[in-house]
Amino acid sequence: MIRFIYSLLFYLATPLVWLRLLWRARKQPEYLQHLGERYAFHGARPAPTPPPLIWLHAVSVGETRAAAPLIEALLRDYPAHRLLLTHMTPTGRASGRELLQKHPGRLLQTYLPYDLPDACARFFDHFRPSLGLLMETELWPNLVAAAGRRNIPLALVNARLSARSARGYRRLVGLFRPALASLSVVAAQTSADAERLSGLGARKAIVCGNLKFDVAPAEELLQRGRRWKQVLGSRPVLLAASTREGEEELVLDALAGMGVANLLLLLVPRHPQRFDEVAALVRGRRLDLCRRSAEALPVAATQVWLGDSMGEMAAYYAAADLALIGGSLLPFGGQNLIEAAACGCPVLVGTHTFNFALAADDAVACGAARRVASREELARVAGTLLNDGAALDAMRQSAVTFSRAHRGATERTVALIRGILPSPSTI
Repeated sequence: MIRFIYSLLFYLATPLVWLRLLWRARKQPEYLQHLGERYAFHGARPAPTPPPLIWLHAVSVGETRAAAPLIEALLRDYPAHRLLLTHMTPTGRASGRELLQKHPGRLLQTYLPYDLPDACARFFDHFRPSLGLLMETELWPNLVAAAGRRNIPLALVNARLSARSARGYRRLVGLFRPALASLSVVAAQTSADAERLSGLGARKAIVCGNLKFDVAPAEELLQRGRRWKQVLGSRPVLLAASTREGEEELVLDALAGMGVANLLLLLVPRHPQRFDEVAALVRGRRLDLCRRSAEALPVAATQVWLGDSMGEMAAYYAAADLALIGGSLLPFGGQNLIEAAACGCPVLVGTHTFNFALAADDAVACGAARRVASREELARVAGTLLNDGAALDAMRQSAVTFSRAHRGATERTVALIRGILPSPSTI
């Protein structure tokens, strides 16, 4: 009954969904592309006996990049299968397109339909996957129910659930408990995640670790960042990575108090639709700005370099002496610090790291990261570290050690998947 009410409310909210798409399309016109896919209208009917298919849902950029090593492993272990990659955002779709180009013919791509009963039915009837994999916290009641009616096994992989999110799920436990209980397996990032998911109804939650530790930075990007660093010479570079609304102001406020001669701030907003907004913010403070999209490197007078490009974060980390991880100065939950560690970049994080709580705590504990609780502390700690080469070198080595010590989630996750869908090598 509760899912019927949920579905009815979703249908009634459809005009608001369209208004939200139009609102987002003001800055990202791509939101108005492939609209039929959002209701699982895919045109021609599939072949009567299509090749077997594994479906993996990665909502946006972070999840898509985290899924990359898992996708590689699945394509290796299931050579007769194709893999369908679904997303909810244009940036996630663009990130997934890079994987399609790497594996032509093996990967398909589409938007996941909205969680409406008829749309979910059309999606499964069209693609008919042998197995569905949902990344992190993407749990849609009608989608899960539609898969269950067709006996399509589902697994939640790289699963995480913060204490804050768990409280929200408990308010709707009658809606989400059946969905979690119907999953074949949950591959959780941490024991805390597994415990919370089990408490909400997951029958089999196994700790496999975080797939993001298995994502190796592209050597081409690392080399690009090192070339930038050579051009910049001895200039200290502070990277503010994946910043969210309101954080750029805090970083710019802290800049003057760092006391670092000739400091260059490399500023990379999390969302591309905010690039122009952040550029205007910097210019409004009369700071000399250079934009990566202009294909020009900073000159001696440049104070802020805006990283307004996609897919180059590893290069930015390689060029930086120290990185502040966005989303953590204000209560957004923090972005991924794992990529920075894999690139050997020392890290600062704020106090709001509940999206990556264990990774952040472990990074701080081993010396790969430092916490800053305020704009003033950011200025003081960043200034001290950027003026102390030996301290930065020690953090850099700790970051590499931290990254290597946490690898292996991909193989553990694939082992669980083989228990649901045996691969030819295990039959």
